[in-house]
Amino acid sequence: MRRLSHYYRVLEEVEAEGKRLISSHRLAEREGITSAQVRKDLSCFGSFGRRGLGYNVAHLREEIRGILGLDRRWRVAIIGAGNVGTALLAYRGFAKQGFDVVAVFDRDPQRVGQRVGELTIHDTREIATHAAEQRVDMGVIATPVSAAQEVADQLVAVGVRAILNFAPRKLFVPPQVALRNVDMSVELESLSFALAQKPPARRRGSG
Repeated sequence: MRRLSHYYRVLEEVEAEGKRLISSHRLAEREGITSAQVRKDLSCFGSFGRRGLGYNVAHLREEIRGILGLDRRWRVAIIGAGNVGTALLAYRGFAKQGFDVVAVFDRDPQRVGQRVGELTIHDTREIATHAAEQRVDMGVIATPVSAAQEVADQLVAVGVRAILNFAPRKLFVPPQVALRNVDMSVELESLSFALAQKPPARRRGSG
């Protein structure tokens, strides 16, 4: 599914360049994989191309858009209006891709009641009321570690079926709830590990 998202991005770029057709080889080249892998991935969902001609860019993009569920609007709540939450609220790309932020919550009394764009920050104790009223599909957790599991439990209780977690801790949710974690510290640590395993490259002019 992650590769499908990558194909979708490539197709957006190619369509913006004014090209009508793209080969599996070109898609593969842009993603650093084999053309056989591209064909195998796409064949899981149907037959989209013609041998010798490749894929119609606009058609394949729309097909993948539907597979990824981007052919409808999703209602999103952000919990945590600190640095991460505020940055997410300011990002305009979400609406372009079909993700509408309809609610924001925080437990800091100094933030509750403030306006962020067109939204008012509500107390996290009101998640049950406002998330239900706004028919929230997805929750984004950008709270401190100590509050993350409690917030996840509240979201699950009101029927939210997908959670994106920015808090650096493991969350536990029922099997029917899709959970994805974004931990920048872990990613930086993995880069640190990669660098630590390799001797530093010799700089030009060094003895």
